[in-house]
Amino acid sequence: MSSTALAIDPTGPRPIRRFAPSRIFIYAVLIISAIYFLIPLYIMISTSLKGLEEVRLGNIFSLPMHITFDAWDKAWNKACTGLECLGMHTNFWNSVKITVPSVIVSIAIGAVNGYALANWRFKGSEFFFIILLVGSFVPYQVMIYPLVLLTSKMGIYSTLWAVIMIHSIFGMPVLTLLFRNYFASLPAELFKAARVDGAGFWGVFFKIMLPMSLPIFTVALILQVTGIWNDFLFGVIFAGPTNYPMTVKLNNIVNSIQGVREYNVNMAATILTGLVPLTIYFVSGRLFVRGIAAGAVKG
Repeated sequence: MSSTALAIDPTGPRPIRRFAPSRIFIYAVLIISAIYFLIPLYIMISTSLKGLEEVRLGNIFSLPMHITFDAWDKAWNKACTGLECLGMHTNFWNSVKITVPSVIVSIAIGAVNGYALANWRFKGSEFFFIILLVGSFVPYQVMIYPLVLLTSKMGIYSTLWAVIMIHSIFGMPVLTLLFRNYFASLPAELFKAARVDGAGFWGVFFKIMLPMSLPIFTVALILQVTGIWNDFLFGVIFAGPTNYPMTVKLNNIVNSIQGVREYNVNMAATILTGLVPLTIYFVSGRLFVRGIAAGAVKG
């Protein structure tokens, strides 16, 4: 009886249909979405590798017949804005000088704030946290004029210091929220055990919290580098002409109305401007996902 039943009723998981309608639909949506997002990148890369005569033929979807890197060389070294033909390399280093200290300062402040609000709660800490959150939702445009007056009074207007200070301040609320939620998701027993062993504020932070926080630091790093590197508004207002970041220089090159409009140079300049955030995304993408999954956006 039992052998007959086993022969009639198969066991184990049900076989998966390779061409089920739901699977075909999912793959179709994914493929269409990928093509939609990759077409602009394909056009930019292929156009940047063409000579200007080939670009003038007007077929933006065709592959380059003769690959040349002249447009990339001109965008980096000789692209003109007005009477100045210095390319984008000087503005690349301006962006580096703005991004590196801004990212370090804002992440350091956000990490300490989040750690204190999650593990060392004091009277009024929740109110302080709410104030920070409300501050993060105030539009930038509302604060521009007061910030211009403030930086002028401080004597740093039209310098790199003004942009660094503003990026550090504006990044602090969101980073505080991220780090607070992450530290709150860690087991409280770790903090209590460290306290029993005599560790103080900085001892717990450096010896317990920091070694466990690589995913959230990666998330914060990606968010800040992307936001600060791609910033245009603060750069054009507060940096001054000699300190313009790459985004401002790109705008000046693309919108230059003098001479022939060189689309291949514009495309190369655009890719050069976005190369740093893209590289960070590709290198640290897995850690970014781990940080998000580990509690970066919980709370």
